Amino acid sequence: MDTARMEAFSDGVIAVALTIMVLGQRVPEGTDFAALLALAPQLLTYILSFVYVGIYWTNHHHLLQVADRVNGVVLWANLHLLFWLTLIPLTTAWMKENVTAPLPTAIYGIVLLLCGLAYYLFERTLIRLHGRTSSIARALGADNKTRLSVLLYALAIPLAFVHAYIADTLYVAVAALWLVPDRRIEASLTRGSPRGPTDHD
Repeated sequence: MDTARMEAFSDGVIAVALTIMVLGQRVPEGTDFAALLALAPQLLTYILSFVYVGIYWTNHHHLLQVADRVNGVVLWANLHLLFWLTLIPLTTAWMKENVTAPLPTAIYGIVLLLCGLAYYLFERTLIRLHGRTSSIARALGADNKTRLSVLLYALAIPLAFVHAYIADTLYVAVAALWLVPDRRIEASLTRGSPRGPTDHD
């Protein structure tokens, strides 16, 4: 089966997750700058989570540009990824109300860690389907950036109990790593059509 239906479903789920996050934002309890500044920590948490969901959406889109088909295993791997992504609004809401508390910050990191692992699994299932000599396998390679991200999440989780802002800094650092869509896939797309017959080898 081709990727179109899975892409459309994934886009819809991600759009709902973003909608839930924005609907959870509080309005300032006043009309002056002091009221606005009081919401700064919550707003920054929302921005970070919005960026994370956006990163997953853009990289998910790029990844499927070098895939020409999916199977049942890929569909379940994609649902696994979407499951963890849909928990980001919940953990965001908890953390933004308790920005210096260690447990909400650590749970936020656990969800990010599981999102990262789920995305890595999704990549691997696509590579297994298309073959190790396919364009998607060549584009992704060893995927050290994903591995580094998972490592930083794993460090951030216990560090949240030292100070929440240490963990927050690591979460921001991982997001910064991924702000630009995966250049390996863009390079593969530039070199030629990714959906050629060699992908079926």
